[in-house]
Amino acid sequence: MTHVPPPFDPELAAALELIKDVISPGLALDEIDAIREGAGIQLLAEQDLTRGGAFEVEDRQVPGPQGEPDISLLICRPTAPATSGARPLIYHVHGGGMVLGDNRAGVDGPLAWAEELDAVVVSVEYRLAPEHPYPAPIEDVYAGLLWTADHAAELGADPERIVVAGASAGGGLCAALTLLTRDRKGPQPIGQVLMCPMLDDRNDTPSTYQMAGLGVWDRTANETGWTALLGERRGGPDVPAYAAPARAEDLSGLPPAFLDVGSAETFRDEVVAYASRIWQAGGMAELHVWPGGFHGFDGFAPQAALSQSARAAHLDWLRRLLGE
Repeated sequence: MTHVPPPFDPELAAALELIKDVISPGLALDEIDAIREGAGIQLLAEQDLTRGGAFEVEDRQVPGPQGEPDISLLICRPTAPATSGARPLIYHVHGGGMVLGDNRAGVDGPLAWAEELDAVVVSVEYRLAPEHPYPAPIEDVYAGLLWTADHAAELGADPERIVVAGASAGGGLCAALTLLTRDRKGPQPIGQVLMCPMLDDRNDTPSTYQMAGLGVWDRTANETGWTALLGERRGGPDVPAYAAPARAEDLSGLPPAFLDVGSAETFRDEVVAYASRIWQAGGMAELHVWPGGFHGFDGFAPQAALSQSARAAHLDWLRRLLGE
């Protein structure tokens, strides 16, 4: 079988050309430390998370999993009076291939939604692999959800209107979170936004081969991320669904899902398969495959027409879910 890659959207191809010296498709385990210390991480720390005063921003330490360290939550509450009662709450999980990032990474998207929807945003910090392999990241994310649901009223939010959202590894962790909280009978989110989610440790779909060496986050980087999380278990028979949601045998009883992915990225086939399996289990999912999109394109090239369409679709789905 030949693995001819689908073309990139022309606008996005031009954006990739501009960032190619900063963002490479691959990632090796021995490169993780250097990337963590890079300039991009510093830029994240300098974002105006208040969005010009629209949000009051707080970092709060809350209890982590039993017997483990506390975790940090970034809490962003609208400064204007609530328009109608308790606000919806967006619980955000950052991306970074399980090995990079913090609770400020990627939170600009949920903050933009929250400004439109009059919502609270809580973004969770989780321990990163390889120093903290599975189950540390998902257990931190679950502990943060427990605290958030228990303290929603204190934040001016409705514990019955929590939406979980994340991109890339964060999307995969959100998918895992909905499985875990379903099975533990924990807080039940009313929706999940899975943007280009990282779902399958096996790294063997046609799209993983098509996009080798191309775009952002290719199969080499994917192998690095999953190996950091799972070690020698990666790709083997005993990987739990709470590590790699594509391994879940039962996708019933999950909250409505929004999934999107680019046609020209590693994760395309696993995301399409996951949406199909939600429908097959009797669930609700909306799936967008953006033609010519590379991994995370709307973050790298927010002004591109395709990025504008993707961001509008996120907000449109949330408005329908929340009845706004």
